[in-house]
Amino acid sequence: MGLDYGTPILVVDDYQTMVRIIRNLLKQLGFEDVDEASDGRAALDRLRQKTYGLVISDWNMEPMTGYELLRQVRADDRLKATPFIMVTAESKTENVIAAKRAGASNYIVKPFNAQTLKNKIEAVCGG
Repeated sequence: MGLDYGTPILVVDDYQTMVRIIRNLLKQLGFEDVDEASDGRAALDRLRQKTYGLVISDWNMEPMTGYELLRQVRADDRLKATPFIMVTAESKTENVIAAKRAGASNYIVKPFNAQTLKNKIEAVCGG
């Protein structure tokens, strides 16, 4: 099964420039249905209103972090199977381990390019 480029994707980051960068990379890869949220709370609201095939979330946000969002998504029976890629500027091993334990499907360290993003998406959504 190849990637479904019609899959709705939710990008979560409190830094608007990063949202724009990820959105542009997704467009380059062929994804058109991209929504955004500025923090974990807004993302949860969106996730409860629309079915997404993938969440790409920053780790460090206020008031709800990407890590807290991930834990909420994994605790929700309706959302728990949603592929979730965590994005962070920190490559600390303990963060990677914490994200994996909380149920992250994959992990990307900033900065990254379209190919890295594509590889991570294929790894979690099937390539």
